[in-house]
Amino acid sequence: MKPKIAIRNVSRFFDVKGGTFQALRNVNLEVGAEQFLCIVGPSGCGKSTLLRMLGGLEMASTGDISIAHDNPARPLTAMIFQQESVFPWLTVEKNAAYGLQVTNNWRGAESAERVTYFLEKTGLLKFRDFYPYQLSGGMKQRLSVARAFVTNPEILLMDEPFAALDEQNKLLLQQELGKLWEEFRSTVVFITHSLDEAVLLGDRVMVMSSAPGHIKQAFDIPFARPRDFLELRQQDDFHHLTRQMWELLRQEVEAARAQEAGRLSQERARRNG
Repeated sequence: MKPKIAIRNVSRFFDVKGGTFQALRNVNLEVGAEQFLCIVGPSGCGKSTLLRMLGGLEMASTGDISIAHDNPARPLTAMIFQQESVFPWLTVEKNAAYGLQVTNNWRGAESAERVTYFLEKTGLLKFRDFYPYQLSGGMKQRLSVARAFVTNPEILLMDEPFAALDEQNKLLLQQELGKLWEEFRSTVVFITHSLDEAVLLGDRVMVMSSAPGHIKQAFDIPFARPRDFLELRQQDDFHHLTRQMWELLRQEVEAARAQEAGRLSQERARRNG
């Protein structure tokens, strides 16, 4: 079966002061339709760069990215970022409706009903007339999730959307996202630093190397859906899998630290002549 996303030998270079920085090196990856893929890796390994390329916000320096747009009536992608991305001048309801309106896909009562549905699913319906300044950080991220699902995208691109939240809100949003995904089955590419989060949410988890980033190993997640996240966290298989991933990731984190220390040492040497 043709993959929803195919990434072939993709590298990404950036011009920086004093030379060129390679963020990604020969990344090869396939994502199936309706698959929930999580990507973990050290800071600076190119995870967000890869996601931005999937969203059309950046171009690959070399290689090829192909994405199947199976239903032209649906938007291809929607992105959810770590930082707040709601519009402060719009109410909760108008924020949720924004994606449909700006793409000229508003269908009157049908679209209004869809907005109401996802506000209810994310626990925001009674706050529909509030403005973002009246919401907590967790509520704003729930609004970002609702707005993305309202547009009914074929692919959801999520860049550490829950990283800034406290543990209670993070767990609630993970569970809400898991339930929404099980209902609507968009393809998801989800960036996270949390191994627990990756295993709780994902069908597959890709562990990336330190920069220049490439896929070090892929893990298929064996746990059946729907998932009780609290129960799953207690299982030995869950801890065994996250330990395996951590051993791979620890090596890359240590390599990234050594690389940074070497870079700083060279800079000091140049300054000191």
